[in-house]
Amino acid sequence: MNSFRVFYSPYYYADIGENHVFPIKKFELVKDKLLQEGTLQDSEIIEPQPAKIEDVLLIHTEDYISRLRNGALTAKEIRRLGLPWSESLVRRSFLATSGTINAARHAFRNAVASNLAGGTHHSFPDRGEGFCVLNDVAVAIRVLQKENLVQRFLIIDCDVHQGNGTAFIFKDDAEVFTFSMHGAKNYPLFKETSTIDIELPDRTGDAEFLETLSEALPRIFTHEPDLVFYLGGADPFELDKLGRLGLTIEGLRRRDEMVLSFAREKEIPIVTTMSGGYAEDINDTVEIHCNTIRAVKRVFAEPQIKNASG
Repeated sequence: MNSFRVFYSPYYYADIGENHVFPIKKFELVKDKLLQEGTLQDSEIIEPQPAKIEDVLLIHTEDYISRLRNGALTAKEIRRLGLPWSESLVRRSFLATSGTINAARHAFRNAVASNLAGGTHHSFPDRGEGFCVLNDVAVAIRVLQKENLVQRFLIIDCDVHQGNGTAFIFKDDAEVFTFSMHGAKNYPLFKETSTIDIELPDRTGDAEFLETLSEALPRIFTHEPDLVFYLGGADPFELDKLGRLGLTIEGLRRRDEMVLSFAREKEIPIVTTMSGGYAEDINDTVEIHCNTIRAVKRVFAEPQIKNASG
C-alpha cells in the first residue's frame, strides 16, 4: 500500500451554519480519526488545488458556473441546492472536484485512491441540488477522457439517494455505466434513469442489502470498465436522519469490502468518494466513512492469490 493516496483539503469545510443538517465538519473529523489511529500517514494525504474552470465546463454550463462563482444564483436555485451561498462554498466545491479528478488519475496508475469528500451526484449541468454544487465524478470522467487516459467507466453509487444528476449526464453515453442502489421512497421525488437502478424498500437491512448488491456486481462489471468510481454513502445507516434504510455500521463496512474486493479481483482500478451521511450522532457518520478507508487498506494490502499452474 505504499502507493495509496487520499486527497483532502482543510478547505473542504465551508461556513453553512452550525445547525445545518449537512455535517460539514465530517471531512476534517474523518481525516483526523484516520491519522490518529494510524490507518493513514501524513505522507499518504495530498492536498488538491482547485479544479480548473475549463475542466468544470466539460460538464457544467458556463452560465451556471459564472453565476455560482459571482454569487448570482437565484433564491430558487439556492433553495434547490439546500446550502447557503458563500465564497467558501464555491472554494470547497472546486477543491472537492479536484480531489476526485486527482484520485481518479492516481487510482488508474496505482489500483486505488480515495477522496475524503466528493460523490456529489445530485448536481446537474445547469444547477446544483441536494447539497451538491458540482458533479465531481462526472467532471473527473470527462477530464480523464479528454486526457485519453481512460475511456470506459463504471459508477457504483451506494448512497441512499439516487444519483439523479449523474444518471442524467451520462444517459446517452455508452462509455459510462451508471449503477445506483438507493431507497425507493427517498429523495429525489422524481428519479432519473441510470443504466441499472435498484430501488430498496424502507428499512431494508444488512442481509437483504448485501445479497442484492452481491447479485448485482457481476452484472454491472460486464461493462468491462477501465476505472470504477465508488460512492460509499454513509446514509443507508439505520440511524441516519435522511436515510430510511436499516443498515448497521457493520453492514456498511461489509458493503465497502464487497465492492472493493470485487474490483480488486477483476484487477480494475477504483476510486472511493464519501457522498452523504446525516446520522443523529456525527460520530456514527464519521465511523462509517472511516470504515471505507480501512476497507481499502485491508482489501488492497492482502496478497493477490493467483492460481499456481505449471
